[in-house]
Amino acid sequence: MKNMKQLLLIVPFFLLYHLLIYYIGWNSYIFLHTIYPNISSTLLIIILLICAYSFLFSHLFKSITIFKVISAYWFAVLQYAILILPVANLVCYLLFFYIDEPHSILFVGSCTFFLFVCIFFYGTYNAYSPIIREYNLTLPKKNGKREQLSIAIASDMHFGTLSGNAHLAKLVTMINNLKADLILLPGDIIDDDPNPFLQKHMGEKMKELQAPLGIYGVLGNHEYYGKKIPEFLQEMERIGIQILMDESIIIDDSFELIGRKDKTDKNRLSISQLTTNNAKDLPLIMMDHQPAELTQAMENDIHLILSGHTHRGQMAPNHFITKRVFELDWGYKQKEQLHAIVSSGYGFWGPPLRLGSRSEVVYIKINFIS
Repeated sequence: MKNMKQLLLIVPFFLLYHLLIYYIGWNSYIFLHTIYPNISSTLLIIILLICAYSFLFSHLFKSITIFKVISAYWFAVLQYAILILPVANLVCYLLFFYIDEPHSILFVGSCTFFLFVCIFFYGTYNAYSPIIREYNLTLPKKNGKREQLSIAIASDMHFGTLSGNAHLAKLVTMINNLKADLILLPGDIIDDDPNPFLQKHMGEKMKELQAPLGIYGVLGNHEYYGKKIPEFLQEMERIGIQILMDESIIIDDSFELIGRKDKTDKNRLSISQLTTNNAKDLPLIMMDHQPAELTQAMENDIHLILSGHTHRGQMAPNHFITKRVFELDWGYKQKEQLHAIVSSGYGFWGPPLRLGSRSEVVYIKINFIS
């Protein structure tokens, strides 16, 4: 019965996916045939099928990284083809009333191609040109001894094949230049499998991150997807990054830092369980990869919660979806004593493109008041 239900889901998806491939191929062939009448349809079909199945190939032949690169960009092509091509087709048909068909196809096709080029160039720039997003907060001091605290935060780096050593080196420079007291990494540090991270010796560069109060992180959903959490934890420990897994730690007798397992882990502790045995009356700062439980955090007296995960949709107009799914999908929000900050992330998932969002490092300056 279960297999039948899965089949009923897979078959329509399979058919829809191939109809979309055909639609993209048909549009591409009509445009290219107008420019090059002798173009080979067979060659175009082969290229399309390689792109369409590159995601599958990337899992079957993990050592051949080109398939992962192709599949990442293919996702972007799919999304914007769905949005742009129907409009382009409609405009082309309307132009048939005013100019001949070849010129209509040439004009609309050229404009469409130029739009895709702009999307990919601008999106790539946004993805690989991170900015620093700064927040200034006031938290209760309680029994803590510090008057001020600065935190540098990077989430969703997805280090691996596409977010590689160059992007990591930029992160290390940006964060170390901030000279923050504390560095926090709220999940999705690697992109599923830690092997590319290890093979590229990215840990050696990441080890250069410096903060007097330490560097702490939590698991994101992609660490779980890779199913190699022990290897990931071992590497993080080796380079001096402590991953908190439903754990808390008191830092500098000034605040308590709580790190949750990701929501992917059905056995993770609730926020109330994590805050039951607070050792001291100190401000509570929590890392929770997915910003799904802000109300629970507020009700359990958390003062600052830091999340990522959403990428702010990464590629517009996906941000309209994340805004509907999460109470806060990006930026800052206050709920009574709780200050919530969600980062759009430093890296990217899938296509190394960002439209309507920006790769960022978050920098928080906190004043503790009595």
